[in-house]
Amino acid sequence: MSTYMAKKGEVERKWYVIDAAGKPLGRVAAQAAILLRGKHKPTFTPHVDCGDHVIIINCEKVLLTGSKLTQKKWQRHTGYVGHLKETRYDTLMKTKPTKAMELAVKGMIPSNSIGRDALLRLRLFAGAEHTHAAQKPEAFEM
Repeated sequence: MSTYMAKKGEVERKWYVIDAAGKPLGRVAAQAAILLRGKHKPTFTPHVDCGDHVIIINCEKVLLTGSKLTQKKWQRHTGYVGHLKETRYDTLMKTKPTKAMELAVKGMIPSNSIGRDALLRLRLFAGAEHTHAAQKPEAFEM
């Protein structure tokens, strides 16, 4: 019995909508990463990009448990000496709630060409409305 290996042209992509309102940030990000990678499919092949498109709505209403809202920080470097920028997550969630979700999903995706292609299929929206109704996305229940 041989193992099935999907080919690039054989992959069928579906569209899913995940409502993040009132759910923990990490759980939503983990489920989105599974859908983007295609690990929920029985035809999953590790070396082929066989994931689906994911739309996450209500990113501004996502929860951070414990004291992560005040203690967790997003660090980035500008490239100049001594210019390490830190932003607490309570500020990040007020100003750019989609960035917090993007960082969480990006950390759960592999750092290679398959992961970069998967992140292109992630669409994030701060509110409850999205612009991809023409693709007829299915609501994904967690």
